[in-house]
Amino acid sequence: MIQMTHVEKSYRSIPVLTDVNFSIRRGEFVFLKGGSGSGKSTLLKILYRDIEDYGGDVLLNGQSLRSMSRYESRRITGTIFQTFELLDRKTVYENVALAGEVLGRSEQEIREETMSLLGKVGLSGKEDRFPHELSGGEQQRVAIARALLNKPLVLLADEPTGNLDPDNAENILELLKQFNEAEGITMLIVTHAEELTRRMAARTLYVRGGRVEE
Repeated sequence: MIQMTHVEKSYRSIPVLTDVNFSIRRGEFVFLKGGSGSGKSTLLKILYRDIEDYGGDVLLNGQSLRSMSRYESRRITGTIFQTFELLDRKTVYENVALAGEVLGRSEQEIREETMSLLGKVGLSGKEDRFPHELSGGEQQRVAIARALLNKPLVLLADEPTGNLDPDNAENILELLKQFNEAEGITMLIVTHAEELTRRMAARTLYVRGGRVEE
């Protein structure tokens, strides 16, 4: 589902990623770890097309990113961030539904899928609330529902528990694992939550010295 071959990326001639090679199979749940500035977020930005100027090749669902439009690749890729990235003036429902509106899905289809997902992430009855009325854990659940609305093949999460207390962090990782197992979504999760990830049975990749190791 994801494959990087000889991927390189530098900023102002300073190498960040150097000869990165790894692959992730369809349906895998994988943690990506590394020290601050090691290149973890850069790697994810390449995958979700926020960075286009890199060396090497990246395959998504068997197809080179260079041969795909940004719309096409983002259509099959969901993203979650540490800062939630919710729109303050939109309700929980509107934040999630927006992902479907961008793709031009029907209003009925969007409503059915949004309400279903809000139920699955434990937010039934809170669809009319605004982000500032929710806890950090609840806001991240909204972000998860939004990322999953269009049924992506791949979910990329950049420090999804970074702004959460330990209990909420554990709940969010367990929720993601449940979606991974139930829906078969391939997940690559950047995290510093060492204690939590030790307790979860999942493959772990490390970014060290610009390379990726098991």
